[in-house]
Amino acid sequence: MVEHMKWWGWGRESVSFSPADKPALAPFIRKHIGLDVTRPPAQAPAFADLDIADPILPDALRDALTSAVGAEHVHTETLERVVHAYGKSLRDLVRVRSGDLGRLPDAVVYPGGEDEVRAVLTAAIDADAVVIPFGGGTNISGSLEAPRGETRPVLSVDLGRLDRVLDIDTDARLARVQAGALGPDLEAQLNALGWTLGHFPDSFSHSTLGGWIATRSSGMQSDKYGDIADITKAVRVVTPAGVLATRAVPSQSTGPSVREMILGSEGRLGIITEATVQVHRVPEERTILGYFFPTWDEALLAMREIAESEAAPSVTRVADPGETRFSLATSKKGSAVTALVSKGLKQYLARVKHFDLERMCLSFIGFEGSSGHVRTQRKFVGDIVKRHGGVCVGTGPGQLYDQKKFDTPYIRDFLLGQGALADVSETATSWSQLASLYTGVVARAHKTFDEIGVQGWIMAHLSHSYHSGACLYFTFAFASPVTLDGLERYDAVKSAIQQGFIDLGGTLSHHHAVGLEHAPWLADDISPAGVSLVTALFDGIDPGHNLNPGKIIPSVVPGPAAD
Repeated sequence: MVEHMKWWGWGRESVSFSPADKPALAPFIRKHIGLDVTRPPAQAPAFADLDIADPILPDALRDALTSAVGAEHVHTETLERVVHAYGKSLRDLVRVRSGDLGRLPDAVVYPGGEDEVRAVLTAAIDADAVVIPFGGGTNISGSLEAPRGETRPVLSVDLGRLDRVLDIDTDARLARVQAGALGPDLEAQLNALGWTLGHFPDSFSHSTLGGWIATRSSGMQSDKYGDIADITKAVRVVTPAGVLATRAVPSQSTGPSVREMILGSEGRLGIITEATVQVHRVPEERTILGYFFPTWDEALLAMREIAESEAAPSVTRVADPGETRFSLATSKKGSAVTALVSKGLKQYLARVKHFDLERMCLSFIGFEGSSGHVRTQRKFVGDIVKRHGGVCVGTGPGQLYDQKKFDTPYIRDFLLGQGALADVSETATSWSQLASLYTGVVARAHKTFDEIGVQGWIMAHLSHSYHSGACLYFTFAFASPVTLDGLERYDAVKSAIQQGFIDLGGTLSHHHAVGLEHAPWLADDISPAGVSLVTALFDGIDPGHNLNPGKIIPSVVPGPAAD
């Protein structure tokens, strides 16, 4: 059986976040959102207290599923159904903790191969059931839940048994991989043979290759390796029309790209079973250095100059002053980050470099390759950093960044237990609009905090750089009852930020997908004509709206034909 995350939060039951060894964190949170996090956290609700409806699974459908995958791989147990009902967005976790489970799947099916996926999809369509593909369950945009008013049987098709690297073409540097492979397992299989995918999203520990493709994921090292859209060279997808298979060729001119249609499709076109992805030899050397910049404006200018230079780093990340202060507040007593902001360094930055310590920005820049390549790249970047007043503080912070890079969702869950709503929104825009978008979004968030009467906090970092622009990743938080009513205030803040992205020249999402959360802004982003094209595509391949209905573009289930 596939091991899933806890039903009420992020990660495994045995892992959680604690502020006990981070002396600066509690005072920071008290100052900025008025919340005391030293008290015992609220306990997760008892699973036995949940009101769980019985599954709706007609005998004929159950028999067909059993015939397809075996009785041991068709599950109707309550825990399986609850785990597969939602993703891990803040809204999902508030609803689950409040006992609002929505429309649960009636069965969770674990196919063991493409033929079994085909049999499951055929059985579902024959029975007019809903099929929702499930990878690791990490989605935070509402891509996994069934429509609340859905009366048809709902199946969650978990790809967890399809978890192997099937083949590596060493000449072409391509690997065929089953779609259910979790990030750590995929990297372990590749690393054992001397290869890496180089794709490390925040959700890496619990997300899958198929999920990355279905949501157009980006990884922390996409500056070097590319986003999943760049990495994915071919796909195999079980659709109502049969198995869609594209070829792993370097480039082609064969009309609109079918591969691109699958990228970001969120299960609306079929179930991804396999992908051919580009892989790289594990680099000889990998180094992440920490830098401080005197201001956010100088940091953004440096990131832009790095992007347009001969430098080719694997990571270009810089936090605004707020996120810099938060990062320092989360450091453990005696850690590398604590050491790097020692009294001596602070005095040097303030007295010699003339930094305003409240405005300085912490950056991480990564380098990979041969020793000579890394040395050359470090010099390119070092020269640019110096031109913008930056100071290198060595590898210690980079090592800590590597250790902590997947921890953020645990902090969000901790805050939920303490009575705060914290979430993220991310966008991408051009270098020419980056600074104004940042300023405008922060202003809109603070205006909304005032309107709803809360003491709120918003911070951001630049996380991915491109030829023409970059991704900005915002995090916001405020104290609030963790209840369904509390979500109304959350919606006000989230909507203000998302609308800010659209109004100020950004996209509604850089790598978190559309799902339900971002669908209201889709027409503003891709135009009404774009929505019409996507609608026609979905309706053409899935006229019965059996495949993850309502995601990206709301679906209207066809009624019976008139006599």
